[in-house]
Amino acid sequence: MDRRALYVRLPNDAAEKLDRAAFELRVAKQDLVTDLVENHLGAIGGTRRVVVESVDDSLTVGHHSFTPAARLEVLTLDEASELLRIDAEELTKLAALGDVPGRRLGDEWRFTRSALLNWLGNPDEEA
Repeated sequence: MDRRALYVRLPNDAAEKLDRAAFELRVAKQDLVTDLVENHLGAIGGTRRVVVESVDDSLTVGHHSFTPAARLEVLTLDEASELLRIDAEELTKLAALGDVPGRRLGDEWRFTRSALLNWLGNPDEEA
């Protein structure tokens, strides 16, 4: 790496911090200053290097991608009442009367998202 001389006057407190950091980190002051310039001013000149430190080795650094979870088509009573934003007891009554499209399976109700949304969007049509 090519190097160029740099002479600066620092306030006493800053110079003492630099001396202490170089001693404690066992790093030459020029390397410490180089890292500080890269970490704080590196983005100005293009790409920026990021250093991640962890107490243990459990942290994994890499890239990510997210895929949204598919919406459930078959809903429970609680999920359907949340979708319609009505009380679960009220939805049970409406479903039992046949006013809302749903199926009773044993003691539980099941609804399809598409049927509920279709029913909600077409109030004049029968379910």
